[in-house]
Amino acid sequence: MLRSLATLYPWMQHYYSRPIRDYAARLYEAPVSTTMPESRQYALAKLLDAIKNAGKRNGLPIDAVAEICREFEERRVLQTGPHLLLLMDPEAYYTHVLSLLGLSAHGCSTYLSYAVSTVSLVERARKGPGWLTVDQTPINVFGLPRSRMIGYSLLTGPGAYRFELVPAEQGAEPEALAVLHNLLPKGQFERPAHAIKEANCSLWPKLFGSRFTFLQIDDEDIADLVANHLSEENSWLRTRLLEDPRFALNMLAEIDRLADGPWSGWLARGTDFFWFYQNGRRLPLRLVAGELVNPATGLNMVRFEAAEIIERLADRSLIPNLLLMFLVVSVLPGARALGGSHQPVYYPLMRYVVCRALEAAGVDADLREALVADDLPGAWGHRVIECDDDLLDVFRNGDMAVSSDTIMDRLGKIPFAKACGSMTSFSSDASWQELSRQLGEQAISPTDAEWAFS
Repeated sequence: MLRSLATLYPWMQHYYSRPIRDYAARLYEAPVSTTMPESRQYALAKLLDAIKNAGKRNGLPIDAVAEICREFEERRVLQTGPHLLLLMDPEAYYTHVLSLLGLSAHGCSTYLSYAVSTVSLVERARKGPGWLTVDQTPINVFGLPRSRMIGYSLLTGPGAYRFELVPAEQGAEPEALAVLHNLLPKGQFERPAHAIKEANCSLWPKLFGSRFTFLQIDDEDIADLVANHLSEENSWLRTRLLEDPRFALNMLAEIDRLADGPWSGWLARGTDFFWFYQNGRRLPLRLVAGELVNPATGLNMVRFEAAEIIERLADRSLIPNLLLMFLVVSVLPGARALGGSHQPVYYPLMRYVVCRALEAAGVDADLREALVADDLPGAWGHRVIECDDDLLDVFRNGDMAVSSDTIMDRLGKIPFAKACGSMTSFSSDASWQELSRQLGEQAISPTDAEWAFS
């Protein structure tokens, strides 16, 4: 799979034999400075406002929030890989280690991470934000019955959620569970996402010390960011997405066209721009004649216009989908997005879709030029490090923050190709197996027009 990655991203091969910290440092290099079109400057200012609001809401000191914004504006790199998981979940922890290795190389003192929270509590058997493995024992994080987990997401609510930490099997309570109980907040939360976000705020200094100020944003922050864009009459997002009848439909048509071509399977049209939340469940929507429609019932759910969408974003019955999220945090403001095994393929295709839609509408030539010129707009930055350490066991036997420093120092020295291990997120994935076959047979190529925005 490293060969396939190098075919799509030739610059990566240079790092395969080098320490993983060198690769991490490259990920966090500030992008090459270029002239920013007005739409990009505006989007970056809006994103910085959202970061400030999130920092204040998390109770960070004003100076710390200002430094997060300053460093982010300088680097414009955002870790977007891990779902909203507890920090000690290995899928999250080792990704944060990679990010900190990169930030350390540039003398940074803050770390901003976006975590998708529209995901289901259970993503596969006893896996997902609603589960955590402790001493090889699956733990039901919120103690929810299966009927309240299957089909429900982290943004389900309002309700009453607590960290119950119930072992999947009775009588199988591992010793480390007591350690975990003491680390997590004891209160009650309206949504599972709120519980995990608050837990991560308190876990960060315990796991990673005080060297980095950490701020985690999620899809509720993105909902507020989109609402902020749409609340201004002349904003790019409002005039293009909602008020230009061509742009949104052009984007959807391009996604459909990709689905019928050789790059199919990577950019799915799961929902059109927003998810609809009803009775705790996440429902897809289709844009039809100026209405967002429930495709299962044919009922109009939301008018595709600013006032109603803003209202729905505020009450969380609408949440932006990944395409819209990437549009406001990466494509428009020009921030590099780091992500998991699928993102290095679907994100360039998203950028292609946006540019094709703009081109078809005959607008924003300056933004299209900026998209072409972007320096490393996205990269593989999640689940890069494979490690079998039992984190709670490591932390139980010593100072947690010191243990993390030791882990970072040890892992940072490992060559990239070795740190990746078996690359299970690639090798066991049917989409990557098919993509590798297509690359080998030259059915697709990095010279394809669809790959021009990687």
